[in-house]
Amino acid sequence: MSSYPLHTDIKPEVSAFFDSATNTISYVVKDPNSSACAVIDSVMDFDPPSGRISFENADRIIAFIRANRLQLEWIIETHVHADHLSAAPYIQQQLGGKIGIGAKVLLVQETFGKIFNEGTAFQRDGSQFDALFNDGDSYQIGGLPAFAIATPGHTPACMVHVIGDAAFVGDTLFMPDAGSARADFPGGDAGTLYDSIQKLLALPEQVRLFMCHDYGPNGRDIQWETTVGEEKAHNIHVGGGRSREEFIAFRTERDAQLDVPKLILPSLQVNMRAGAIPTDDDGRPMLKLPINAL
Repeated sequence: MSSYPLHTDIKPEVSAFFDSATNTISYVVKDPNSSACAVIDSVMDFDPPSGRISFENADRIIAFIRANRLQLEWIIETHVHADHLSAAPYIQQQLGGKIGIGAKVLLVQETFGKIFNEGTAFQRDGSQFDALFNDGDSYQIGGLPAFAIATPGHTPACMVHVIGDAAFVGDTLFMPDAGSARADFPGGDAGTLYDSIQKLLALPEQVRLFMCHDYGPNGRDIQWETTVGEEKAHNIHVGGGRSREEFIAFRTERDAQLDVPKLILPSLQVNMRAGAIPTDDDGRPMLKLPINAL
């Protein structure tokens, strides 16, 4: 891990926003020495039966940033989410900031551009985003140092963003009693996911880890913060030295039993466009429903 620019002596201020409809946790991450901040994994509210969108979750984040007189510099997506729709463009319109995601989003756009039968108007070059991160790329939130670690396996474009002593893991890992993310989506791979998790667990044990999702297994309260040390020791899927072969066998069997996420079709169409809703030939917001494509 020496190739990554660690700054674990800097402790950013992290505020969490939980969406109970999708069990997603969004974050505002503030530079402790300035008003600069970033938003990570925002949520746009979507009602499937009516096809209506709204922005209650995003408005909570916007109100928090305004009330604390913060300056939004980055809107980060840890990956192209399959379980919620991003509110990145709405937040950017209100507060500014640059939208960033992993550079391998091009692979996701190519894969799902075909599944959704997108025409040539849909650019598959990541140009919908303001910044594309490669493994090890650094950036700043005010004076707060941050960098991205490529962690494919759940999707090709998954990245963990390490900001000071805090790492935002997306769907690479869950709380210790919840394990790991599925690896059976197009472009996913259980062995690759295991390797990515090992990169994450090689960070210093005191690094704080912030989850993108939590479902309260066994009836416990929702949680979203742990540490590298706790995951290494206690994660039920990869902790305690579980081998790569054991993980692949477990993850493959487990994934075959999982239902398709309820919002996968609307989420992918929107999120591969950096949160923009596609339109039909008349310019009306419109989503597609491909049959037997997944």
